[in-house]
Amino acid sequence: MGIEIANESGVDVDEGLLVALARHVLDDMRVHPLAELSVLLVDEPAMTELHVRWMGEDGPTDVLAFPMDELRLPQPGGPHGDHGGPDQDPADVLLGDVVICPQVAAAQAADADHDVQDELDLLCTHGILHLLGYDHAEPEEHATMFGLQDRLLASWRAAATAAAGSAGRPPGSPREDGTGADLDGRQGTG
Repeated sequence: MGIEIANESGVDVDEGLLVALARHVLDDMRVHPLAELSVLLVDEPAMTELHVRWMGEDGPTDVLAFPMDELRLPQPGGPHGDHGGPDQDPADVLLGDVVICPQVAAAQAADADHDVQDELDLLCTHGILHLLGYDHAEPEEHATMFGLQDRLLASWRAAATAAAGSAGRPPGSPREDGTGADLDGRQGTG
C-alpha cells in the first residue's frame, strides 16, 4: 500500500506514526493493500484557502478529505474491497488526499486536554473514513462513522501499546532520554 506523507506545515510531526496509523486503518477496513493514499500536512493559511475554496467556509479547519476513485466497500467477512470498475486493477486505485492542519490540531488538543498526537490520529482516521465513503451529515451516518472511528482508534492504541512492549510507552510519547516533544514543544504526557 502506498501511503505518502508530505509535511508542508512547518510543524514537526511524526510522519512515521501517521503512516503506521493509516496502514492500520486501511488494513482494518479491508482496503486493498496496494491502494494509494496521500496525507498532506499544511499550515493555517493553506488550510484556510482550501476550506474557503472547497467548503465555502471561512477560516482554517482541522481536516479535509478529497476522494479520487470510486470505491466499493467490502462486505463484512469478505475479501478486500472492490475498487473502481470491473476492468480496473485494485492495486491501481488512488483513494485520495487527507489534508490535516497540525496547528488547528494542536489548538483542538489543548481545548480537549489531550495529546496532540492523539488529535492527529483522530483527524487522519476521520479523513480516511471520508475517503472510504463515510459521512456524518445525518444522525444515523454520524453514529456509524464516529462509532467506527472510535473502534479504529481504540484498536490502534491497543496495538501501539502492545508494540511498545517493554518500553512501556505508546508511540509519540517522550522517550526515556527525554526526546519526542509534542507539536507545541512541550514534552508528551505519554
